[in-house]
Amino acid sequence: MTGPVAGLLAAATIACILANGAIVVADLSRARFVLANSAAVGLSPEALPALAALKGAGAAGLVVGLLGAATLGLVAALGLVLFYVGAVAVHLRTGVIRTIAFPSTYLLLALGAALHFDAALR
Repeated sequence: MTGPVAGLLAAATIACILANGAIVVADLSRARFVLANSAAVGLSPEALPALAALKGAGAAGLVVGLLGAATLGLVAALGLVLFYVGAVAVHLRTGVIRTIAFPSTYLLLALGAALHFDAALR
């Protein structure tokens, strides 16, 4: 794929890497907003390092994908899609709608990355 759509999907992939890298740092540093949101959806603070590791692995996989291993990039992107579908579902299940925009945005970025790598593999 070429043209503006390809550029937009590549930008979404880079934004996904940066956004997930930033939230990994916030999770591991137990930022106040992370702890507040986690408590609101019933997530124990002890779960944060494991969730940060999943997000970090996804972001690392996207980087490797951009460096030439498009199949790994696609797998990483799909892993992040599943992760954030789960996060959105938890927000809906617990009725925490005021912060649902965050996991929804991460989900859209992960979908963009998945489309980017899918196109690269065609």
